[in-house]
Amino acid sequence: MPRIDLDAIAQTNATGYPAPYADIVAGRWVRRLGPASDLSDFGVSHVVLKPGAASSHRHWHEDEDEFVVMLAGEAVLVEEDGRTLLRAGDMAAFPKGEPNGHHLVNESDADCTFLAFGRPPTGDCHYADIDMRWSGGQYRHKDGSGF
Repeated sequence: MPRIDLDAIAQTNATGYPAPYADIVAGRWVRRLGPASDLSDFGVSHVVLKPGAASSHRHWHEDEDEFVVMLAGEAVLVEEDGRTLLRAGDMAAFPKGEPNGHHLVNESDADCTFLAFGRPPTGDCHYADIDMRWSGGQYRHKDGSGF
């Protein structure tokens, strides 16, 4: 297996979130390792969160398992049951279909880095704290209307 050269993979902070909800991830920088490594069964992303940034809005997927491994720094895992500090070496799993809205927030003064494993979801994604959901391949308000 060839070594993955992170510097050779484009890093982006682009988001598909509609304008009212995009700011929370402005400091999230992602490298998609799956496509760069010819993986097709699951995705892997190398994520850097700048201080104050979040990985996403709190969400859960109907049909996608998610798994994260902290590599460096620290982030707070915010979920339905509260807040948990994650540091390098810590891991967290989010089974598909479990309505536990979650995300990581960097509340420290330094970057944090983690790997996120999953796959592109085909089902709905629910956002716990905002009027948004992912459905039918696009972001919508919870009532189903578009942005």
